[in-house]
Amino acid sequence: MTRGPDKQFDPEIALEKAMQLFWDKGYAATGMKELLEVMGIGRKSLYDTFGSKRDLFLKALKKYSQTVVSEIFQALNNPDRPALENVRDVMLEIADVNSKPMSSGCLLGCSMAQCRTDDAEMADILRKHMQRVERAYHEAFARAQADGDLKPTTNVQNLARLFMSAHQGLVLVGRVTETPEIPQGIVDGALTVLETA
Repeated sequence: MTRGPDKQFDPEIALEKAMQLFWDKGYAATGMKELLEVMGIGRKSLYDTFGSKRDLFLKALKKYSQTVVSEIFQALNNPDRPALENVRDVMLEIADVNSKPMSSGCLLGCSMAQCRTDDAEMADILRKHMQRVERAYHEAFARAQADGDLKPTTNVQNLARLFMSAHQGLVLVGRVTETPEIPQGIVDGALTVLETA
């Protein structure tokens, strides 16, 4: 059996480019011709490597989630600083990034708004993403509680869910807000909760 020709492109780089295009334009507004041009590959290579446009989009969602969640975990669970300081800095960073003009928001957050409720495969990817973000906050709050920075009676699971929701809300609000005071206000409100938790 003869071996087929080697791929003339890096699938990871091509997927990264597709992810950015989906992020900028959304799934529905992204055409196949534009995808091929941005990725620098032919139609056959796309189908052979990634499957359909929808398959490519799902792979882009998974890649985005893995990248973002890894960064969130690293920032929230820096062992060299108090856990609540990590939480504060992460929230402030999100507010800052997403209060800038032309913010793209979050690919996962935008996809949640567009996702059909009967699309089980996509819903599963989005649900698992939220669960991973929640887990990152949960670990930070659990450490803060163990260090005595949160009350023993504080429900850190509910607190993690609150911050996961604020986190996702920030990146969506940033797409349409006209003033940095709005995302900053969201962060201030969330951080105020920690003062009594």
